[in-house]
Amino acid sequence: MKKAKHNHILTGILLVVVIISCKTNFKLKLTEQEAPAYFKAKFETSKGDFEIESRKEWSPAAVNRLYQLIENQYYKDIAIFRVLPNYIAQFGIHNDSTITSAWNNIKLIDEPVIKTNTKGTICFARGGPESRGTDLFINLKNNSPLLDTISFMNVTGFPVVAQITSGFDVAELFYSGYGAELDNKQDSIFIYGNSYLREKYPELDYIHRAYITEKK
Repeated sequence: MKKAKHNHILTGILLVVVIISCKTNFKLKLTEQEAPAYFKAKFETSKGDFEIESRKEWSPAAVNRLYQLIENQYYKDIAIFRVLPNYIAQFGIHNDSTITSAWNNIKLIDEPVIKTNTKGTICFARGGPESRGTDLFINLKNNSPLLDTISFMNVTGFPVVAQITSGFDVAELFYSGYGAELDNKQDSIFIYGNSYLREKYPELDYIHRAYITEKK
């Protein structure tokens, strides 16, 4: 009986994994893709386009993740849900929570800040050890040295993974009227997706899509 029960449990776990994989089209090998030493990408948004460059030396593990997310079309119809004028603009919660979970469950090692958080740089948000996942923020002003050196839960600073090279004026136009109101409602965004945001926060801007434009 014990062996049969154990087999039933294993079968159930495998079934859940298969269901999640089918729904999200997520494969673990996606997280093993290596970013080139240098790449460029374009982000098309509801306010216009901006372009970025990324260098692996700035934060190797996180630049890999950024490349993987863009290359696999993660940033599609993504709300820019937290815009604090003259500070940061944040986005990265997918409309499908299972997709966000799949990526966030693959932990990134913590890395030191190499490139400083100057105006137009982009970082992964984090709230503790190995917590960088899919959320990015744009520095809307020079936030160095504050965001380079701030310490919390045994991690220090926010490592830069990219720099806006054109279209920074677009980022400055993202709707900021809700301020930090959605800081404590990220669980609701995660659970209910864009339908919740479009009903409750109709003025938000969105990333329509992001794609790689150059690799070296």
